[in-house]
Amino acid sequence: MIEQPAYTDFGFSDAEWGLLVGLPQSVLTAASAAEHDSARRTMAENAAGLETIAAGRESASPLVAAVAGEIVSRVGDPDAGEELPVIAPADPRAMIEDVLNRAASAARLLSDKVDEGEAGAYKHWLTKVADQVVGASSSGGILGLGGDQVSDSERRFRDRLSQVLND
Repeated sequence: MIEQPAYTDFGFSDAEWGLLVGLPQSVLTAASAAEHDSARRTMAENAAGLETIAAGRESASPLVAAVAGEIVSRVGDPDAGEELPVIAPADPRAMIEDVLNRAASAARLLSDKVDEGEAGAYKHWLTKVADQVVGASSSGGILGLGGDQVSDSERRFRDRLSQVLND
């Protein structure tokens, strides 16, 4: 007997599943790129985002747990000390817009394919990933002292993500 991919249990095509699995890591990268930070701060943001993604494996939502499990199997498990490479997009604004457009597509897909509870759990999880990334390290300040915990540009990204997911 041939084992079916996890996404078939939810009624998604391979391309649709790819969107849902790729989006959390893209949200992490976009949230981090919303404010230019030092390499140390960006690494802290990546770690916070990956931990939040990995925590999704324990979600009561079967969809979130399956997506999180797939991501961790692809990029690494922070519980095993694995880290994401730091990605610095050449054009952060374009990357952020692309992520927001994909988030809107994912929200439409979810409303068409899964019940409201599953859709809400996935969208909440994405927002939590962004929230953890933007709150992981303060921006600005001198020698790591002072600055804002969440900068205006990070807050704008997080708020726009929440808006596109819930429209």
